[in-house]
Amino acid sequence: MLTRAGLRGLGDSSSPRGSTVLELLFDIVYVFALARLAGRVADDLTIVRHSLLSEAGQTLLFFAAMWMIWSLNALMSSTYDPRRTDIQILLLATMFGTLVLAVSLPQAFGERGAIFACTYVLIQVGRPLYLALALRGHPMQGVSVRVLSWHVVSGVLWIAGGISGGLGRGVFWTLALAIEVGGAATSWPVPGVGGDRRSTWAKVSYVHLADRYNQFFMIALAEVVLEAGAAISFPGFSTERTITLVAAFVAVVSFWRIYFYHVGPGRPSTGSLAAEGLQLSWWASFSLLLIVGGIICTAVGFGQVIEDPNPPIDWALVVIIFGGPVLFLIGRTYLERPSETKSRCWVLMVGALVLAAAAPPMVFLPPVAATVSAGLILAGIAIYDGLSHRSGPETNPAL
Repeated sequence: MLTRAGLRGLGDSSSPRGSTVLELLFDIVYVFALARLAGRVADDLTIVRHSLLSEAGQTLLFFAAMWMIWSLNALMSSTYDPRRTDIQILLLATMFGTLVLAVSLPQAFGERGAIFACTYVLIQVGRPLYLALALRGHPMQGVSVRVLSWHVVSGVLWIAGGISGGLGRGVFWTLALAIEVGGAATSWPVPGVGGDRRSTWAKVSYVHLADRYNQFFMIALAEVVLEAGAAISFPGFSTERTITLVAAFVAVVSFWRIYFYHVGPGRPSTGSLAAEGLQLSWWASFSLLLIVGGIICTAVGFGQVIEDPNPPIDWALVVIIFGGPVLFLIGRTYLERPSETKSRCWVLMVGALVLAAAAPPMVFLPPVAATVSAGLILAGIAIYDGLSHRSGPETNPAL
């Protein structure tokens, strides 16, 4: 339905403070996509252990590619009004394309490579192409032209990789993704087009963007619950599985508490957090990439132990169980921009070092010991972080 906001020009529209229902619907597709990615990580640890590093590299490539789609759509809906009909059509088209990508994931390096590449390029080129055409004559058109230029170049490599096979596909797709990540990190510079970094971020509603990040974090967090619950449903409860399930729940609560209640340096931990949202840094998108990646690894690690808690643990499972929380803590540390008057809070980074130090001895202990240790350390970090930032009565975040 064409809303009143849709009657204005696209460039003059502005994003609301909160996310729309359609954006929540868009995120539902990523529940399925994250489950497919978690399945690939689990397979990397079991079925294809003999080629773990190469398979893990493919999973990382898919994860980053899917993340690029989500982050650019979140940026678009935080810049222009997502209640407009044309923006809604873009979101729905991207939603369907993302579903196709998620279905293609298991065979993307096989017979479905061309489908994956063509669908990805249609999404990443189609979005900025429409925006560039719709913003004709508006100062923001240059931003879309710059994004389009970078994705046209990377799109050639994506298509080349989809046509080729074997090692060539991995090389082409890695180069294509590197171009896209480099463009996003530098705000897609093109000489003489669209100004500098400030013009790219001039219209972005950071309150809306932070709300989108909050919602996606909760969706990713549900993956831990899904993996642990699904793993224990079929074999049923046992002492080891029950202990690991409790540890997974403790990890979920700790992730939630740290994400929403850890505040940046110089910021109060009271009502302003709910009113203003996260104070996102320039690198917030990459920080959330680490956060979500860490949660997926944690979900897979705990799920693997619940499925089979008895065999001796090895280094790969230890890395997944402890590396996931480490990635989460590093990402959360750099999610918010530092204060101009105070240095960055290092509580979470110290916690990451504690997790890293506790990991190596776990190779000599039962798998359940690793999950319990990781859960207890995360709980300790959450408690200490809460005490160190206590300056008044806590309030719920906006989400």
